[in-house]
Amino acid sequence: MKAVNLGIACLSALLAVAAHAAAPAPVKKVDGILVDARGMTVYTFDKDVAGSGKSACTGPCAQNWPAVKAGDAPLAPPYSAIVREDGTKQLAYQGKPLYTFVKDKKAGERTGDKKLNAWHVVTD
Repeated sequence: MKAVNLGIACLSALLAVAAHAAAPAPVKKVDGILVDARGMTVYTFDKDVAGSGKSACTGPCAQNWPAVKAGDAPLAPPYSAIVREDGTKQLAYQGKPLYTFVKDKKAGERTGDKKLNAWHVVTD
């Protein structure tokens, strides 16, 4: 009976660890760039300071450059999340918040790259 209880305890511990393991980031690499779950190109903004936990893109900027949402699951480096002023979680890569661009209308478009010489496609 003790062996069965020990086995159940070990299995329970393993399941608990698996449940808290880092979830895959809501982005993936396609053709050398990061894209969101819909295949839309992901960008960083030069005015964001890596590791600051803040986004410099708010107000009208955020309307044109929507934040890539981060879920509630833990993330593995190089991914992390920041909390935006409105309380939503935004995905970050190497400490820099990630965005999409409203003028990219279909998957794979990169019309925001080098926009205002401050927006850049994320390559991995």
